[in-house]
Amino acid sequence: MSNVRKQKRANKSLPFFFKDEFKVSFIIIFISTILLITTFTFDIVPPILNRGIQPATFPKALLVLIISLTLIIYYLSKKKPWKIEKKLPRTFFLTLLSFIFFVVISKTLDFFLAISILSIFVSYNWGEKRLFYLLLVGIIFPVIVFIFFETILGLRFPPGIITNIYYN
Repeated sequence: MSNVRKQKRANKSLPFFFKDEFKVSFIIIFISTILLITTFTFDIVPPILNRGIQPATFPKALLVLIISLTLIIYYLSKKKPWKIEKKLPRTFFLTLLSFIFFVVISKTLDFFLAISILSIFVSYNWGEKRLFYLLLVGIIFPVIVFIFFETILGLRFPPGIITNIYYN
């Protein structure tokens, strides 16, 4: 009788709040919500000083996007549970390393160049081996980011090799 009772308990799944998918999603949403609440304390810039959107609008939009994407990922993880890995794949560590290179290149050479190198490096490590598509991603993605920040948000990129050519 006790073996049957133990076996029933062993087959019973954990409540949703003990599962890793929920824990990770909850932490991301909790921190994002705290940061989102903090953005409501930002000062409003007078229209004469405002070159684009209000300073608090972009962080709010970004945090709402993070919360939305986290909810989508959590929903998808309920349909197809996460695979438990004994060790993280090599691409994970190379991606982290690429962010360190991004910071170094953006501070020393150029922010635009750093975005381009980062997008090529990450695309290559995640499996894209065709040179044409790597160059396409390395050119189109930074141009889209540049246009978005320069025209829509009205923000200038920090000075560097390529941005100095554009601004001069």
